[in-house]
Amino acid sequence: MSATGDRSIGQSGRIAFRRAPDFGTVPQGSEAEKRLYEIWEGESGWRGFLTTVDHKKIGMRYIVTAFVFLLMGGAEALVMRMQLARPNETLLSPDQYAQLFTMHGITMIFLYALPVLSGFANFLWPLMLGSRDMAFPRLNALSYWVFLFAGIFLYSSFPLGEAPNAGWFNYVPFASLEYNRGPNIDVYSLGMVLLGISTTVGAVNFVVTLFRMRAVGMSVDRLPIIVWGTLTISFANLLAVPAVSLAFLLLWMDRNIGTHFFDVASDGRPLLWQHLFWMFAHPWVYVVVLPAMGIVSDALPTFCRRPLVAYAAVAMSTVATMIIGFEVWIHHMFATGIAPLALAFFGAASMLISIPSAVAVFAWIATIWTGRPVFTVPFLYFASFVLMFVVGGVSGVMTAAVPLDWQLNETYFVVAHLHYVLLGINVFPVLGGITYWFPKFTGRLMNERVGKLAFWIVFVGFNAGFFPMHISGLLGMPRRVYTYPDGMGWDTSNLVTTIGSFVLGIGVLLFAINALVSARRGRKAPPNPWDAPGLEWSTASPPPPYNFAVLPVIESRHPMWEDRLQPSGRRSSLESGYLLHQGREALGVNPLSGKADVILKMPKDAWSPFFLGLFAAIMFFAMLLHSPSLTVAALVACGATLIAWLWPRRSLAQREPPTPKQTVPARAEDNDDLLPVGSAGEHSGGWWGVLALVLTEASLFGYLIFCYFYSQSQTTLAWPPEGMPKIGIGGLSTGVLILSSVFAWLSERTLRKNRQWKAFAWMLIAIVLGCIFVGIQMKEWRDHPYGISAHLYGSLYFTITGFHLLHVVVGLVILVLLALWIALGYFDENRSAAMRIGGLYWHFVDVVWIFIFSALYVSPFWLRGH
Repeated sequence: MSATGDRSIGQSGRIAFRRAPDFGTVPQGSEAEKRLYEIWEGESGWRGFLTTVDHKKIGMRYIVTAFVFLLMGGAEALVMRMQLARPNETLLSPDQYAQLFTMHGITMIFLYALPVLSGFANFLWPLMLGSRDMAFPRLNALSYWVFLFAGIFLYSSFPLGEAPNAGWFNYVPFASLEYNRGPNIDVYSLGMVLLGISTTVGAVNFVVTLFRMRAVGMSVDRLPIIVWGTLTISFANLLAVPAVSLAFLLLWMDRNIGTHFFDVASDGRPLLWQHLFWMFAHPWVYVVVLPAMGIVSDALPTFCRRPLVAYAAVAMSTVATMIIGFEVWIHHMFATGIAPLALAFFGAASMLISIPSAVAVFAWIATIWTGRPVFTVPFLYFASFVLMFVVGGVSGVMTAAVPLDWQLNETYFVVAHLHYVLLGINVFPVLGGITYWFPKFTGRLMNERVGKLAFWIVFVGFNAGFFPMHISGLLGMPRRVYTYPDGMGWDTSNLVTTIGSFVLGIGVLLFAINALVSARRGRKAPPNPWDAPGLEWSTASPPPPYNFAVLPVIESRHPMWEDRLQPSGRRSSLESGYLLHQGREALGVNPLSGKADVILKMPKDAWSPFFLGLFAAIMFFAMLLHSPSLTVAALVACGATLIAWLWPRRSLAQREPPTPKQTVPARAEDNDDLLPVGSAGEHSGGWWGVLALVLTEASLFGYLIFCYFYSQSQTTLAWPPEGMPKIGIGGLSTGVLILSSVFAWLSERTLRKNRQWKAFAWMLIAIVLGCIFVGIQMKEWRDHPYGISAHLYGSLYFTITGFHLLHVVVGLVILVLLALWIALGYFDENRSAAMRIGGLYWHFVDVVWIFIFSALYVSPFWLRGH
């Protein structure tokens, strides 16, 4: 086939723009390299700061912002330790301590632990995968801005003395309006929902990036372990974050709308909160651990001068750990009256999770034992991490035994375990990872002598600060107390803990000072100062804006060590590869085979992520202030910004196919098959992104339906309490919605045949049918003799159907936009990715209604029949 731009018939029979990617090299300092700089380099100054979509800048912002939150959370911890250093201390009042205690937990768990790992992944993933950017650069920027604004939102009430005060676990009924009437819990609830948006958006980006943005030849058995870890936790976030977001939303509704999800007086279930919270929070333990384990697995071998032992076993253990982690949330609820059979099952599962973790531990030890360790600062952090991991893991296995858990539950032993798991297993890899990749971040090396001093201070301070907590717990010291009487036997252990905490704080502060000074005055680093094996070290330090002048072709897991590991055989092509110089372009690959299948056009810097994050934060502030008008105004601003974000820039008819240069094959077996340019159908990154969004939204509706059946199983009252649902009306609305989905599908199929006005007509019918569904739903609501605040069933019914109706309205807006874009000529047989993406969302909304109809309308009749 010709190597020039062409129109060719694709497999689907549709005509699409295609061209062959060039092969070759880009000499340093050449005109081609200068052009790449011009294409990929964003604006400077404050405009560039607010509009950049460069994954490296966003990754660094994540790391720096999360580290600031680490220092803030550490300062809160030191104030609490001063309160607990001696018996009967009066430095803090009970309410002040409760707020400090809660904000410390929120900060360390939600604002530091995962965001700092997201920073590593954002910066390193494209470099490790051989790509020029993440799959969704603007979505990447949005995730950071929402994270930043969520952190500001959560801290907004702290100076006013109205911060969250019910612990990071926020148990009801203490967090309910009856016992906590201030804005404290509302701040926490809304802030966590906002933060959940950031986490979900980031997870979608990571999943699609791994599937679609790898270098050619980067098969799954060649992925770095940190990629395995981040991919695993991204899937976990898509499935788990909806649980906690829903829990906080339902709590906010209980407190502000009068629903009864957790209200015992109206048959609500406080244990429902614990189920939803721990369905999220236990997997979250591994969310903040697995990428940190990946940092160690990838960086430790560099200083052992050998590859990681049992790579495949470590990769599989990473996935297995998360899978089992989803099944053991009830071990946080052993003391709540769970049935003995459930105790036995979840206790055994909690023991089982130690097996994949042990696989990784033995692999690290074997790597050190069989290697030639070089005792640099990163190696010290990584080796000490293994010790922290073992201590935290052993104490976790102890609490998996039900009888022992009953004894240790609510004692400081659990606090010690929590800090070893969430802090020790996270902070040590993070500090080591920052030191290791510091040359890649800044182009300079951190001071080794100061780094070793900081390490030993951190190591001694951490263990002196947290290991005595085990002893305090075994001596019976309860959790969450703000003071204690003299003569309980806890004086010495608490004093040692306080001293150790301050030593730890000094060490972390010294590390931060070393990083700040080294970033400006440190010794300049060569491209690969550690002689590391990873692909990220094949670029300059720091990397150029485009990452790779030519997109590499990978043949091994250690492209920088190929000469010493395999003297003969195929070699990765790092200096000669795919040339994509016609605008901001990246190579998309088949998710399974890893073969190139599309040339993706990447977006430039944009204002929309910043403004969308800002308007979302304003909307949540308006909800906190109980201002309906401001809430609606901010919501409209969010919608307008999102529409502007998605609006097509120009029709395909206005685009001229580019004329690429003659191809120069890099190797004999390569050919110049033409690839689609841009996004179409399954080649569209947006299609994969919506597919990931559908996964997390399906989880959200799944948790809602779980709430329905759980509440039904626990109640002793009639269900439904006021007559059976009208299954005839429900069946009618179901048929209307399914028919609407059929016409939306027909519109997309017709457009592929370039019948634009017929496609427009089918889409109008789909919209009308969707509006009829909304009308039926509104009429059914009006005909009900009760409202959302009447009783528990009313709260569940109106919340489930109302949440679905909200999705229907969003779907209708999408269909209207698609119809408008069809009429304006933005789509034809060549460019219809948005039609398929919008249709995917609409079909999902329709399928979800089938499950809701089955649960709310059909199941009561079936249960009555049995």
